[in-house]
Parts: sequence; structure tokens; C-alpha cells
Amino acid sequence: MKRRHSIAQFSDASIRWDVIVIGGGATGLGTAVDAASRGYRVALLEQSDFTKSTSSRSTKLVHGGVRYLAQGDIGLVTEALHERGRMKQNAPHLVKDQRFIIGNFRWWEKPFYTLGLTLYDILAAKRAFGRSLPVNRQQVTAEIPQIRVRGLKGGVVYHDGQFDDSRMAVHLAQTATEYGAACANYVRVTGLRKDERGKITGVDACDLLTNRLFHLHAGAVVNATGIFVDELMQMDVRGKAGLVRPSQGVHLVVDRSFLGGDTAIMIPKTADGRVMFGVPWHGKVVLGTTDTPMSEFTLEPRALDREIDFILRTAGAYLLKQPQRADVLSVFAGLRPLAATGKNADEKKTKEISRNHKIILSESGLITVVGGKWTTYRRMAEDAVNRAIAVAGLPRRKCVTRHLHIHGYKKDVNQASFHGVYGSDYEKILLLQHENGRWNEKLHPQYDYTGKEVVWAVREEMAFTVEDVLARRLRLLFLDARAAMEAAPKVASLMAKELGEDTAWEQAQVDAFVETAKGYCLHP
Repeated sequence: MKRRHSIAQFSDASIRWDVIVIGGGATGLGTAVDAASRGYRVALLEQSDFTKSTSSRSTKLVHGGVRYLAQGDIGLVTEALHERGRMKQNAPHLVKDQRFIIGNFRWWEKPFYTLGLTLYDILAAKRAFGRSLPVNRQQVTAEIPQIRVRGLKGGVVYHDGQFDDSRMAVHLAQTATEYGAACANYVRVTGLRKDERGKITGVDACDLLTNRLFHLHAGAVVNATGIFVDELMQMDVRGKAGLVRPSQGVHLVVDRSFLGGDTAIMIPKTADGRVMFGVPWHGKVVLGTTDTPMSEFTLEPRALDREIDFILRTAGAYLLKQPQRADVLSVFAGLRPLAATGKNADEKKTKEISRNHKIILSESGLITVVGGKWTTYRRMAEDAVNRAIAVAGLPRRKCVTRHLHIHGYKKDVNQASFHGVYGSDYEKILLLQHENGRWNEKLHPQYDYTGKEVVWAVREEMAFTVEDVLARRLRLLFLDARAAMEAAPKVASLMAKELGEDTAWEQAQVDAFVETAKGYCLHP
């Protein structure tokens, strides 16, 4: 995946793109894969790094949404469960079956949740990951040794999917380019080009790494910018009413000893009416999430003290070993771009706004995708491309992504090792150690990441900053912020040699990363 190839194509004013996708998160990358795999000429532009915002900050679940089932949204749950099955089928190196337990502390909970989760399995049909079953108290404590035993009467086991969100995004970008799409991060759209009738004919953009300007022509433009969709719609029509309400979700990462096993815990009803998870992920445990209405959109949101305290308090009520602020290895926050387009949307609590996606067509022809979630990214992309075909008058071609293998596709990878997320690419990464033996050295003594993964990220995954590598290619920032800061100088040195940068660039990169990483730390 070479960025310079895409930039060269953006510079060619004679090219008329069938579809330009703005946004390099789950929806945008999925749309690029769908359109390119149908044979259309596709350009994707991302203003920062792929999944810099919302799509790298999920709960790491590929799920139908047990909470939405309780709300009676059978349609959304059914669609998500089917898409969950397709994600695992198409990217088995990135999506795995995760076993969950709901601990039961009241007599009625076991039959109630068994019945509800059996319906969950039925809706999944042949794509079910495993059967939901009631279990006794001893079985619960055997699987989750650190669950609170006082008052525990048993539990219910169910299955959902777990994945690495940013790794999925990188592999989607690679898939899109393999089908001919031109994709680039750090290219910001600065304006929409229109004809005399006010119809969109393309975009103006700037390469933020070189300040080079581009003028791209297209049959259709898809606004898949997530929390920034309103900003782009303002480019189209000034004064346009906002379509998105941001809701902040915060996650805390702690040591795996807080669960004590490989089974996840699901807390079905928190004090604010949400569900909460404790999920094993890359050798740690992710606790979350919250649902806090916000008024501002930002690429780097910060957790509020009350959100952190809420997660610690709620998790502590269900675990023997109660997590404290000093136990938190990393805290990350993301903004959900909820599609609040109803008349009374402003009055709704964000947790009550549907996670269904919507495709909106402006008078100018701008196609905007709002709402949705990672699990349904493929379906959102299919709907967006179908609309783009109609807008641009493109020859109709059938969607092929339901059974399309994602880059790196490989069955039976070692899910216990981080290296498993590379799938078939890891064999190529191993060869790098023969090019330079020092690349096999660890970046940090407590983690298995080595220099060869950094070199691979620069050469093959469009990583241009230390943050790109440590946050979204290796995930160390999300797992252990302090360790990530300690690894930053080694990463900067490796990247500088690959990119041809000097020591001043190295130091600037380390300084910038450390400043960002401080926001992921809770204690001195």
C-alpha cells in the first residue's frame, strides 16, 4: 500500500473518479472496498490517519447488540448478527469468537437472560458463534475467577465477536488498494467542486504532508467523515442543520488479573441504564463504556473524571479485585456519530438514539452516511455505493463484499499473540529480520513488539508519525500509555531512517507523541 502511488493519481487532472470517498474510518474504508471491488474507479481521502477518531476507540466488539435486543430493535440486531458472521468469515485473522458471562445475583436473572440470549442465537441463525446456556456458580467462578462471589447464584454464557478495530481498518485500506482504489491519509478536503447547476463534480484537497493541492473530478462524492459529517455538509450548504449528535464513550485498560481468565464479563444494567463490559484484549482487559452527550467534535477527545469514576465504581461492584485509578494502564475516549435526525432528537438521551445508519442525499448530490457501528460497516458501505451508482449514473454492478476476503486473510492464526492480527502478512514481516538483525529487538522489555513491525508499518501501512505506529498499528498506546512513551524514541529512530528524516524530526515526533500520550494516563 504505497501512498505515493495514490498521490500521483490525485495529481492527474485527467482522471475522472467514479466515486470519491471522504473519510478513512470504518464506513469510508468499507465504502472504498465495496466500490473498488465492483470495478469502479475510487479515491479515498482521510484528513488525518486512518481511524484516528471514532473507529480506533471502540469496545473492540463485533456484536449484534444485546442492549438493542432489550430495546426491541429486532431489525438492527438481526442485521448486526448477520454482519458479525460475515466479518468473522471474511477476516478470521482479525475477528474471533469471544465467550461472555452475565453473572446472576437475583433468582429471576438466569431464566430471563437465558431466554433473551436464546433469541439472540436464533436471530443469528446459521451465523451464530456458539450457543447461550445457563451455568452454575462454580462454572462462573472457574471462568471468571475475579467475579464477585457474594450473592452470586450462577450465570448465563453467550458468544459474540471480538476484534482489533484499527488493524481491521488498515487491512481494509490494503484491500481497497489491491482492487485498484487510490487511498491516502493526511489529505484534507478543502472544498466541494460544483457545476453551474450546483451539482457536485468533485473536490479540492490538500496533501498535509507536502501542502500540495489537488482538484479531483468525480461522478459521486460520499461523505463518510463520522463525527465531522456536519462540517462537510456546511461546505455544501452553509447553515445546514446538524445531523449528528456526539456521544462520548470512555474505556479503561487494566491488567488481565482483574478478570483472571479469558472469558469476558457483561454487566447487563448499569446505574445509567447501559450495559458494561470487561473484555480480554491483547493480554489486557478493556472496561467500558460510557454514553455522555457532548457538544464539541474533536480528533482527540478526553475522558471526564466522572466517566472514569463511573467505570471504576461499576466494575468494582462486580469484581473481587476492585480497580483503582492507579491500576489504569490507559484510558481512551471516542465520540460516536449518532444519527439524530428526528424532530425530537435534541431531547433524546444519546443511549436511546438508534444505532441504525442513514444515507442522506443532498440537492447537490452529496451522499452522506450517518450513524451505524463497526459491526455493520459492510452493509453501510453497500448502501452508500448503491446510492452512488444512482447519483453518478454508473453501470450497475453487483456488490461482492459479503464473501470478500479481507487483506491478510488466514484461518487458524494464534489469537493469543499480537502477531496474529497480521494474518498472512506476518510471514513477510519475519523476513525483515534478515534485512537487519537489529529490527528483531524489542521496542519495550515488557511487550513483544519489535522494530520489524515499525518498519513494516512505514513501508506497507502508510504510517508517518510515531502516533500512527504506537496508537493504531501496534496499539501500545491503548494498552499501556507509559510503556508507549518509553518506546517512542526507538520508534522515532526507526521511522526516521525509513522516511529519510533527521534527528530534529525524531525529537519533534517524540515530543508530540508524549504530549498526546499524557492524555491516556491517569496517575503520575
